[in-house]
Amino acid sequence: MNKGKIFKLAKGFRGRAKNCIRIARERVEKALQYSYRDRRNKKRDMRSLWIERINAGTRLHGVNYGNFMHGLMKENIQLNRKVLSELSMHEPYSFKALVDVSRSAFPGNRPPVKKEGLAAILSFLKRLDEKRGRRYCCFYYY
Repeated sequence: MNKGKIFKLAKGFRGRAKNCIRIARERVEKALQYSYRDRRNKKRDMRSLWIERINAGTRLHGVNYGNFMHGLMKENIQLNRKVLSELSMHEPYSFKALVDVSRSAFPGNRPPVKKEGLAAILSFLKRLDEKRGRRYCCFYYY
């Protein structure tokens, strides 16, 4: 690269990196490396953001992300993750329809069973004991 091109790319850099050719050349080369790397990382970050949004939307309806995507695949619904994340944020009724289609296609997508009153408390206490590695204590469940 010639001097003019380097100084043009180094415009806006701090200190001598914008007007000393040796330092500017090093800084410009490093900046180009960063931009090359980050063009790829941007795609990766956006995909993970879309997946998080879809997962949040599906969990509102009692289905996790993996089962939801598997159900869509079985029904041959070919919407990409970007579109699905936009639907989950801006079109909740349309997204719920997709969740229902996915739930019917894949038996692992059962609707959650709501427990009321004492049954909810007992199941919570059982899960708490299992997490802590204890055997069930009889006095909890009476």
